[in-house]
Amino acid sequence: MRAQPKASHFIDGAYVEDTAGTPFESIYPATGEVIAKLHAATPAIVEKAIASAKRAQKEWAAMSPTARGRILKRAAEIMRERNRELSELETLDTGKPIQETIVADPTSGADAFEFFGGIAAAGLNGDYIPLGQDFAFTKRVPLGVCVGIGAWNYPQQIACWKGAPALVCGNAMVFKPSENTPLGALKIAEILIEAGLPKGLYNVIQGDRSTGPLLVNHKDVAKVSLTGSVPTGKKVAGAAASDLKHVTMELGGKSPLIVFDDADLESAIGGAMLGNFYSTGQVCSNGTRVFVQKGIKQKFLARLKERTEKIVIGDPMDEATQLGPMVSKAQRDKVMDYIEKGKAEGATLLTGGGIPNAVSAEGTYIQPTVFADVTDDMTIAREEIFGPVMCVLDFDHEDEVIERGNATEFGLSGGVFTADITRAHRVVDQLEAGTLWINTYNLCPVEIPFGGSKQSGFGRENSLAALEHYSELKTVYVSMGKVEAPY
Repeated sequence: MRAQPKASHFIDGAYVEDTAGTPFESIYPATGEVIAKLHAATPAIVEKAIASAKRAQKEWAAMSPTARGRILKRAAEIMRERNRELSELETLDTGKPIQETIVADPTSGADAFEFFGGIAAAGLNGDYIPLGQDFAFTKRVPLGVCVGIGAWNYPQQIACWKGAPALVCGNAMVFKPSENTPLGALKIAEILIEAGLPKGLYNVIQGDRSTGPLLVNHKDVAKVSLTGSVPTGKKVAGAAASDLKHVTMELGGKSPLIVFDDADLESAIGGAMLGNFYSTGQVCSNGTRVFVQKGIKQKFLARLKERTEKIVIGDPMDEATQLGPMVSKAQRDKVMDYIEKGKAEGATLLTGGGIPNAVSAEGTYIQPTVFADVTDDMTIAREEIFGPVMCVLDFDHEDEVIERGNATEFGLSGGVFTADITRAHRVVDQLEAGTLWINTYNLCPVEIPFGGSKQSGFGRENSLAALEHYSELKTVYVSMGKVEAPY
């Protein structure tokens, strides 16, 4: 399998290469095969990308929101027409099963372009403020050059979730994907140019941890949006703050998923499995602390074990495969270390915990794993694992589980399964998280805001709320009379 792009970077509407950059390889996680060879951005590449964005942004901002939105909607159409091709590339990039990527990855990116293209005119309106004889008005204006730094779990989706609101607000974007998943964003940039986006407005550069600071600290960058870990977020936010840049931080989580004894058992188990095993557990909002009320604990665990052990692990390009490999050997090794910690600290290994035999020996596969009898102080209950490892904890009472659910530095997400809708609302109102679900889990349509609280970040992606994070208000006071001064 090969997925070699024309060059490593996409700048000013064309592919660009600079072989002076550090070489790196893109690995297909299912087989360990090298599918592309690229180069990280040099300082010269970074300068070229930002200069291109800065030049193009002013003319773009002068266009009407409707005209900008029309281009984004065309990009969405192209993405949908090429969904299979983009999904296969996403599977090569990440190792996620094609049955997932074909419904959840480029399609979500296309939704973002369509949504923000469609609300461009109405969403960017200002207000009229009557002041007697005088009046004032507000208008939303673009920030300028925005930097997007992506994660490796949803590379195409993230490239669009950041790019769509940034562009529709009149900004330019320089996007850096993760070095683990460098390929999808390049195709997004191609499609935007094909849809009519002026050159320079959406540039993609490759790189690693050394590349991010070149972007974040650049004097011509007005905004930084990061999807990543909490430690990375602290570094990026701190660097951006030194120049008072705008920031959006979508960071990690250790989210509680609470199952009360009156919940529909099959739905609750399904939600817990989706919230732990989808994308091989590599989802920041996952409900990795599953609190089950003691009255149904044994039924829950028995059925969970049965369903988990039926998950089909295999070739990600086979549409029957339900669980693919982890993104890299390093990530799998990290998750295996956590599994060993869970065993050592006394959790009960209900199922999984190892590497499956019936798949490629060179692939980075791992079994879906469930620990029962987990306590709040265990490492696996406190730290983000970012793999297919579910921790099941039990509880007695509502007040107790709310307190325990909130006893974490994270605040990204949470969920509640119960037949009592009053209780459901009462509980989610008290959970300290930015995105919550009742009787479902991990659904993130573009129409709703997504983001966290506490150490899980700030700012919101998607929905009308995202426009506030890629633009700023300008207020204009209009006097209708003469100026009276006491001097």
